[in-house]
Amino acid sequence: MERNVTERKIGCRYLLAGVNAPVDAGTEEILAIAKRQMKRKGFDPRTLHFRLYKQSVDARDRAKVCFVCTVLIESEREWSAGEIERAGVRRLTEEKPQAERGTERLGAPPLVVGMGPAGLFAALFLAQNGYRPILIDRGGDLTERVASVNRFFQTARLDPECNVQFGAGGAGTFSDGKLVTRIHDPYCRTVLETFHRFGAPDEILTLAKPHIGTDVLVGVIDRMLSEIARLGGAIRYRCRMESFDALPDHTFRVTTSQGQIHCGAIILAPGHSARDTYRMLLEKQFALEPKPISIGVRAEHLQEKIDRALYGNFAGHPNLGHAEYALSDTRGARGVYTFCMCPGGEVVAAASEEGGLVVNGMSNHARSGRNANAAVAVSVGVEDYEPQNGSKILGAISFQRSIERAAFRAGGSNYDAPVMTLGDFLKGRRGTEPTEVMPTYRGGKVRTADFTEIFPGFVTDSLRYAFRSFGRKIEGYDAEETVLTAAETRTSAPLRILRVPETLCAVGNDRIYPCGEGAGYAGGITSAGVDGLRCAQALMKRFGEDGYEDDGKSG
Repeated sequence: MERNVTERKIGCRYLLAGVNAPVDAGTEEILAIAKRQMKRKGFDPRTLHFRLYKQSVDARDRAKVCFVCTVLIESEREWSAGEIERAGVRRLTEEKPQAERGTERLGAPPLVVGMGPAGLFAALFLAQNGYRPILIDRGGDLTERVASVNRFFQTARLDPECNVQFGAGGAGTFSDGKLVTRIHDPYCRTVLETFHRFGAPDEILTLAKPHIGTDVLVGVIDRMLSEIARLGGAIRYRCRMESFDALPDHTFRVTTSQGQIHCGAIILAPGHSARDTYRMLLEKQFALEPKPISIGVRAEHLQEKIDRALYGNFAGHPNLGHAEYALSDTRGARGVYTFCMCPGGEVVAAASEEGGLVVNGMSNHARSGRNANAAVAVSVGVEDYEPQNGSKILGAISFQRSIERAAFRAGGSNYDAPVMTLGDFLKGRRGTEPTEVMPTYRGGKVRTADFTEIFPGFVTDSLRYAFRSFGRKIEGYDAEETVLTAAETRTSAPLRILRVPETLCAVGNDRIYPCGEGAGYAGGITSAGVDGLRCAQALMKRFGEDGYEDDGKSG
C-alpha cells in the first residue's frame, strides 16, 4: 500500500553540514548537537525546525569512528546572505519533475519497453499525468520471477526470458537495492522519495549509502506497478519486443512475443543484457557506439573481518551496522575498482543465456549473511573489442559472451561457478578448496578452476595487482582464504544508443527515446530512475495527453 507522506509547510530550508556525533547518538542527540551549534552562532533554535537530512560513518580513524551528518534547518523567514554565511549553511533547493505538456498529438499510447528502474519511473510519471502508458517486459511478474530465479538457484534450470536480468524490476531487483549514485542530478531525491512512498525503509532518505534490500525491494516494485495500472497504464509480462515499424501517421506498430501493439512513441529501456534488442537496432541502422565496460570477479570475505578491519573496536556496534567499502587503484596498467559491495550478502547466479555463467551480488535488507562480497572489476576499453562482421558493437557483446562461456565451461558446464582462493590466484596455482570463507553462490555449488582459462591476461594481471593494493588499504583484504568467483561481466551496457541531447530522441529515429542503463545513460538504480523521469518529461514536453482511439490493450 502506498504511504501517505505529508510535507511540512515552511518558508525556507537550509543545510547544515559537518555535524559530528558519537556512534552512540540517536537522531534526537544529533539534532541537539546541531541546535547547540546554531545557538553558538547567534540563532534561536526555538524558532527553527531541525531534521536529519544525511548521515554517514567516518571510519578514517578506527579509534574515533563517528557519524558525520547534515541537518536540514527550516525557517519561516528567508535569511540574508550575511546570516547564511554566519550560520555556515547553504540553501536547499530541491527540483521536482514538472509535467510540461506539449501540443503535438501522440495518436496512440506511449510504450515503455523494460520494467527496470528507468522504465518503471518513466511509466509511473506518464501514468501520474494521464498518458496511460503501455509497459512491457520480456520477463514475468514478481511472483513468477522470484519462483523462476529460485528454481535456477536450486536446480540450474535457466529460463532465458525470466531470470536475474529480466522481469519486473529489472536486474536491480536481485541485487542489494543500492541507491548510491555518483551523479548529482536534483531528481535523485525524487527517486528516493518515490521508493520510500511505496514502502522502502525510512533510512533511505537519510543514509549517505542507502539501500533497500532485495527482500523489501520486491514489494516496493510490486506496489509501483500496481499504481501504474490503477492510473490507467497497461502492463504486459512475458512480452518481448521483437521489432517495430513506423506507420504513415508517425505512430508505431510494435511486434512482440504476444502480438502487435500500436503506440505513439517508444521509451526504450531494455536493460544492459538485452543483446537481441541491440542486434535488432543495428539491423535497423540505429546510431550506436561501443563504450568501455569492466569485468572481473566477486570477492568474498568474512563480514566480521571486514567489520573489524574498518571499524576496529567499534565493530558490531548496533548503530553502525556492517561495514562497507569502495576501493580503486588507477596506478597500474588498467584501472581496477570494487563495485556493488554487498555486506552480509551472497553471490548470485545472474546468467540470462544458455551456456554462459554470470555472477552478481545480492543482500537482503538485514544484511545478516556470514560473508561480504563485492565485484572487483578491471577496466576494458573499446580498443579491446575485436569487431564482429565489421561491428565493434557486436565485438563488445562477443567479448562479454566469450568470458561467460569460458566461465561456464570452467565450472563444469552445469551452472556451477568456477572459484579460486586468492592464495591460489596470486601464486599461480589451482585446486585449493575454500575452507574458512565458504562460497555462497547457489548454496556452494562451485568448482575450483584456473582463471587464466577464463579471462584475458590483462584482466588476471590487473586483478593480482589490485588485490595486493587493496590489501594495503584494508587489512586482510588480500588474505589467502578470500574466495573469488567468476565471472562478473554485466557491470554496465557495452554500448550507447545515441540520442539528441535537446529532445532525448534516438539519432535519426523520431519518437523513440533510448533510456536508462541498457541504453548507456545510467549506472545503477538511482541514475536509471532519474533518466526514466527525464525521458518521460521529454516526451510530455512535446506531446499533449490526448484521447486514444486504440489504447493498445488489445492485441
